[in-house]
Amino acid sequence: MRTGAKEFVVVRPLYSEEAFAQDHEKVYRHGKTMLDHVKDYFTALFNEWTFCLGPLLCHCRCDAKRAKNAALSLLPVIGWMKIYRIKDWLLSDIVSGVSTGLVAVLQGLAYCLLASLPPWYGLFSAFFPVVIYFFLGTSRHISVGPFPVLCLMIGSVVTRIVPDEGPALNITGLEGLTRDEQRVLVASSLTFLTGIMQLAMGILQVGFVVMYLSDTLVSGFTTAAAVHILVSQLKFVLGLTVPGISGPLSLIYTLEIIFNKITSTNVCDVVISLVIMVVVFIVKELNDRFKSKLPVPIPIEVIMTVIACGVSYAFDFKTRYGIDVVGHIPKGYESPIAPNLHILQETAVEAFPMAIVGFAVAFSVAKVYSVKHDYTIDGNQELIAFGVSNIFGASFKSFAASTALSRSAVQESTGGKPHISLTLPTSNLTFDPLFYKSVLGAVVIVNLKGMLMQFRDIPYLWRRDKPDCVVWLGTCTAAILLGLDLGLAAGLGVELISVVLRAQFPRCSVLANIKGTDIYKDRKDYIDIYEPEGVKIFRIPSPIFFANIEFFRSKLVEVGFNPLRVLRKRNKALRMIRKLLKKGDLQWTSVKDESNMEELDLPTDFKDLPVRIDWSTELPANIIVPRVDLHSLVLDFAAVSFLDISALKGLKTALKELIRVEVEVYIVACDPYILKKLHDCCFFDDEVQSSMFFLTLHDAMLHILKKHPESTEKKSDFDRRSSVCQRESPGSLKL
Repeated sequence: MRTGAKEFVVVRPLYSEEAFAQDHEKVYRHGKTMLDHVKDYFTALFNEWTFCLGPLLCHCRCDAKRAKNAALSLLPVIGWMKIYRIKDWLLSDIVSGVSTGLVAVLQGLAYCLLASLPPWYGLFSAFFPVVIYFFLGTSRHISVGPFPVLCLMIGSVVTRIVPDEGPALNITGLEGLTRDEQRVLVASSLTFLTGIMQLAMGILQVGFVVMYLSDTLVSGFTTAAAVHILVSQLKFVLGLTVPGISGPLSLIYTLEIIFNKITSTNVCDVVISLVIMVVVFIVKELNDRFKSKLPVPIPIEVIMTVIACGVSYAFDFKTRYGIDVVGHIPKGYESPIAPNLHILQETAVEAFPMAIVGFAVAFSVAKVYSVKHDYTIDGNQELIAFGVSNIFGASFKSFAASTALSRSAVQESTGGKPHISLTLPTSNLTFDPLFYKSVLGAVVIVNLKGMLMQFRDIPYLWRRDKPDCVVWLGTCTAAILLGLDLGLAAGLGVELISVVLRAQFPRCSVLANIKGTDIYKDRKDYIDIYEPEGVKIFRIPSPIFFANIEFFRSKLVEVGFNPLRVLRKRNKALRMIRKLLKKGDLQWTSVKDESNMEELDLPTDFKDLPVRIDWSTELPANIIVPRVDLHSLVLDFAAVSFLDISALKGLKTALKELIRVEVEVYIVACDPYILKKLHDCCFFDDEVQSSMFFLTLHDAMLHILKKHPESTEKKSDFDRRSSVCQRESPGSLKL
């Protein structure tokens, strides 16, 4: 022992599962069925919503405390408003709100181009969803509004139903509307359906669905989205007219059109865009480097946009160089509209991935800030908040909202406390600036840096976890080639396949004892180990089910031998010995003539022989049988969490094959649930008995060494040579 280290000595009996059950009485627990779990889920769901809505809806006199808790659950804003410190936080929140608002307005105009909508509708998306989230959301730092990935997904649906060239799909309700009005109706209806899905998932308490979107999958998906966004903005930066294309390989077709029209590039658009991108990139890098010293990040996107638009307007770039402008921005708000039911039916497939992606991104960002600032967020309440926000926003012609990392970072870095620093861009709806599409496109592209830099994750993932790297590459490639909706589905498929393959082909290992301890580790990793002769310890590191049971059986063969082959060879040898006995080539003092022949796969039967064959020695008449040096095999089930019926049958078959060639099998550290299932499924019989289960690996090893004391030392070559047969009754065998 090391100096100062403590040594613990534990004295207890050697326990098999049966012995432990006899000495220690278990508490009986009634196990719930699947139907019981379903009933409990809906009962809890009903009670929760009754608790929340009952006091608010009933006219009878109710408990004041219950009403208060219900209000706090439905309106988290009440909880943090009570602790809001006006003197300490109000000024920083005003600064944060103004800074975030400027960025949100500009991004709303820019990201609206991704959705193939008139840019001023992006202002609606930067305002209406924020108002609802202010009351219902649990995150205090995310900035709700347009998100480029969602905008691009909306744009693919919009251009599919209302293409740039040709008539729109034959959908009732689109007649008599201009192209822009048709697209706004499609986008708002799609947003409404996305909100309905998010609200339904929140009410049904299924916020856990985002757990199936791993960080690797989200990283690959957002990187592919950044590539789509980059390509979609090239037409504005280059000043080209490119029709919107949706569906698989749309990115390839778009690039083909751009390259065909590259000679028509507007040089003025390119120069303005390059200048803006270079300056914005440099200043944003300075913001990141000196963020601890700057009281407020420099809103360089807003500054450069104002300068570029001012210079362009002063020198009349629109007339002289033909630069494309956003156009007139209407003042005030537009009247609410109802969603089109026919569009809802047409876009149901696209709405679901949008609901998942929008919530997953926002929830991931919210978790980062909640951990940083030590408060909790509720995933289901966030779903409800985003669902109601999108439903409300869709009524006022905004499109689906989530959050953007850059806006949230601005809000948090400028001192925004509870999300009272929400963006209120009402004043921005009352002026009519001259925005150039190339300027907005440049702003969008330069803000893609964070997502595009995720390509650097590939070497790291390849070195650390190759299956995760395959998921990243598969998701990114599929989303780039097939589109974001199909790409997300393909990414989920690749992720599922990677999980299945990891479980189907896990890293099995042979364990050995670390000398002087009761610890067992992989024999390949340590030098000072102890391995008794004739004993193997096989560790199974995953659940056993229909897809990997044959893999485990093949691994068992690699560890020791093929028991079925040995059994068949032995039974063939017995048949040959019986034939030799009948012919008189083999003799012993007393022979019982028995002509029954057992099946090759059945246990070796010595009932008609007065001697027992020692299969480890040389047999007479040049009979050759594979030698088995193993007398005990220990299966470590510590990491096995479940067994299905197929695995149960395969495991029992494997155990019987080993037992029939006189190998003792022990299963250790088995989960009580699995052991109960084995009993319920009549797993045990005369050959496979429950006595093979031991409480711990060390218990099983001590039992083996006690039963086979010769295993503690290596046998010499002389000791290995023994007689052809071990006598069980008087008589001698002669050739």
